[in-house]
Amino acid sequence: MTRQAKFVSTGSALLLIYLSLWFRLLPTPFLDDSIRDQIVPCLPFNLLVALGSYCLWELGMGVLTFGECEGAYEELMKEIKEARDDLRTKGVSVD
Repeated sequence: MTRQAKFVSTGSALLLIYLSLWFRLLPTPFLDDSIRDQIVPCLPFNLLVALGSYCLWELGMGVLTFGECEGAYEELMKEIKEARDDLRTKGVSVD
């Protein structure tokens, strides 16, 4: 299953649950109706805030661990040198 299919299936399930809560088709036995009426409209906003927090966390960890990829850096530099040498043998100026 591709990421897109997983995203669509998970999103559809969450949307179905949210709509069933919104239209009172899904019972909430431990919540009063007044509390439920206050919580359910805020769920999309809370989901958006949680998604933003997750994205910022991933971005911060990527910046924090950016310098720890020395092996990938050396491999990339080796591939660049090989490509330059190949282009030079074909008569292309790369400097």
